Amino acid sequence: MAEVEDKIAAHDAAKVAPIADPASLATLAADLKTVWTTPSTDARLKKRIIRTVIHEVIADIDPEAAEIVLVVHWIGGVHSEIRLPRRRRGQRNSTSVDVIAAVRQLVLIANDDLIAGILNRNGLVTGHGNRWTRERVTSLRSHHRITVYKPADDGIEPWLNLSKAARLLRVAPRTLRLAAEAGEIESIHPLPDGPWIFSRAVLSSSPARAITQRARQNPKYPAESHPDQQSLFSSIT
Repeated sequence: MAEVEDKIAAHDAAKVAPIADPASLATLAADLKTVWTTPSTDARLKKRIIRTVIHEVIADIDPEAAEIVLVVHWIGGVHSEIRLPRRRRGQRNSTSVDVIAAVRQLVLIANDDLIAGILNRNGLVTGHGNRWTRERVTSLRSHHRITVYKPADDGIEPWLNLSKAARLLRVAPRTLRLAAEAGEIESIHPLPDGPWIFSRAVLSSSPARAITQRARQNPKYPAESHPDQQSLFSSIT
C-alpha cells in the first residue's frame, strides 16, 4: 500500500507538459503541405500524419458519372468528398514517354531521390497523377530496365553536371551554360528546370578547348571564380 501511495504521490507531483496553444497548432497546420511535399519526407512520417488527422475513408462508385467517390472522415468530425475518374476496361494509366526519356538521361548524374525532386520541380507527375518519390522513380526504372546511377569507383565520372564540367574546364558555369545553349558544345538538357549534362569525352574536345581559350581572352565570357572561393550551396545543375 505504501509503495502504491508513493507512486500516486510521484505521479501527482510530476510536471505536466503544457498543451500547445491554438496559434502554434495553426502554424503547424500551415506547414503541413510543405512537410508533405518535401522530397526528404519519408513514407513512415506521411503514414503517421494520415493516422493523426483521418479517422476513416469510405469508397463508393458512381456508375453514371464513371467516378470513384471517396468520403474522408477527419478526426475533427468534418467530412470531405473527393471524386476521381474511374478507369474504364482496357484503359491504362501509363507514365509519359517524355518522363521516361528524361529519367534515362538523368540517371547519368543523379540518383533516384534527386531525380524525383527534379521531376516534381518541373511539374511532372506519374501516370496516375501522383507526385514523384524515390520509390516511384525506382519502380519506373525497374519496369523500363533503366540502369541505376552509380558513382565511378575511380572517381572519374564519365558524365558531369554543369558545375563539375565548368570546374574541369576552369571556366565559370555561366560561360559553359551559354555555350551549351548556343550549341557550341554538345550537352544534354532533359528538362527546362533541370541539370545540364556533359560527357567527359566532349569536355576534352576542341570545342571545349575553344570555350576555355575564349573565356581567358574575352572579358565578355567570364572565367571561373578564384579557386579559394568557397560556395555556400551545392548544385547538381
